Amino acid sequence: MMKLTYSHLKIMVYAIFIAIILSLPLFLDEFWLNRTAKYLIYGMLGVAISLSWGYAGILNLGQGLFFGAGAYMLGMSLKLASPTSMEQGGQTPIPDFMMWNAEPDAVIDLCCINDVSFLWMPFQSQSFGIFMAIALPVLVAWLIGTIIFRKGIAGVFISIITLAMVLLARLLVVDAQSFTGGFNGLTDLAWFKINGYEFDPYTVSTYYLVAISLVIVLLITRVLINSRAGLILQAIRDDQNRAKYLGFDAASYQTFFFCVSAAISGFAGMLYVITAEFASPTFMDLSFSIAIVIWAAVGGRASILGACIGAISISMLGASVSESELFVESWQAILGLFFVLVVLYMPKGLAGIAHGICRKLTVNRGEG
Repeated sequence: MMKLTYSHLKIMVYAIFIAIILSLPLFLDEFWLNRTAKYLIYGMLGVAISLSWGYAGILNLGQGLFFGAGAYMLGMSLKLASPTSMEQGGQTPIPDFMMWNAEPDAVIDLCCINDVSFLWMPFQSQSFGIFMAIALPVLVAWLIGTIIFRKGIAGVFISIITLAMVLLARLLVVDAQSFTGGFNGLTDLAWFKINGYEFDPYTVSTYYLVAISLVIVLLITRVLINSRAGLILQAIRDDQNRAKYLGFDAASYQTFFFCVSAAISGFAGMLYVITAEFASPTFMDLSFSIAIVIWAAVGGRASILGACIGAISISMLGASVSESELFVESWQAILGLFFVLVVLYMPKGLAGIAHGICRKLTVNRGEG
C-alpha cells in the first residue's frame, strides 16, 4: 500500500479545487456563472500577489495598476469593435465618448485624425489589444522593478512606491478623459471574439475560458516556484545578503518574478473586461489594491492555492455582504476587522491551518 505523503495531499487538494470550478456550470445558471467567473478572476489576482509578496517578499500595494492596464488595453480594442464606435466614426472607428462633448467639426477632426490615429488606431486589431494587455503591465513592472531592486530599495519603501504609482496611473486615466473616458471608463464594449466565435459573457464558454485560464495560471505558477529560480527567489526573500554572497543576482530574480506577477494581473484584467464588459479607473483605486492584499493574507500569502481561494472566498463574501441593507455602509469596515483578526491569530492565513492538518494526517498515517 502506497504511503500517503504531504506532496500527495497537496496534489489531491489542487485536483479537488480544479474539479470543483470545472463542474460548477452543471449547477449554476447564466447569471451566477458570470458572477463566479469574476470571482475566479480575483483568484488570479490572489495568485499574483502571493507570488510577489509570499514568495518574493515584495509587498506590492499597487497591483491594481497592472490589472487596470490589462483591462484597458483589451477594452480599447473591444470599444472600437462595438457598434457605437463604428456608427460615430464611419470608416474610421471612434469611441463614442470622444463625440459627446464635441461641437465644432474642427474639434472632431482634430480628435479623430491627430489623437485617435496615434493612440487608438492600433487597437482596431484585437490581437494587438491582447498583446498589450500582457506586454504593458510587464513593461511597467520591469521599469519599476529595475529601478527599485537595482537601487537596493526594500521593505516598506517598495510598498510606498507601488502605492504612489497606482495613484498616479489612476489620476492620469481620469484626467485624460478625451482618450480614456475619464471617470466613466470604457463601456458598451463588443464581445470578445476568437476565429469568428463570440464569447457571450453569460455563457458556459466564457466561464470555461476563465476557469481553464485560472487552472493554467495555477499550474504554471506552481512549476515556477518549485523550479531552481523559484527556490533561489525564496532564498533571496529569506536572506538577501547571503544570496548575494553566494553569487546570485538578487535584483534580476526579483525583477523577473515581479514581472510574472504583473503579467498574471494584466491577464486577469483582460479576462475581467470580457466577463464584465467594461473597464473602469476604479480598478486602480487604492482600496482595490489593498483588498487584493487582504485576500491573499486571509487565504495565506505563502500558498498559491490558499491565496487564490482566499481571493475567491473574500470577494464573494464581500459582494454578498455589501448587497445587504444591514451592512451596505459598513461591509468594508467588517472586512478590515476580519483582516486584523487574521493577522493577529492566523498569520499564515487559512492555508496555514490547512497545511497543519495535512501534516498531522501524513504523520499519523506514517505512524500507522
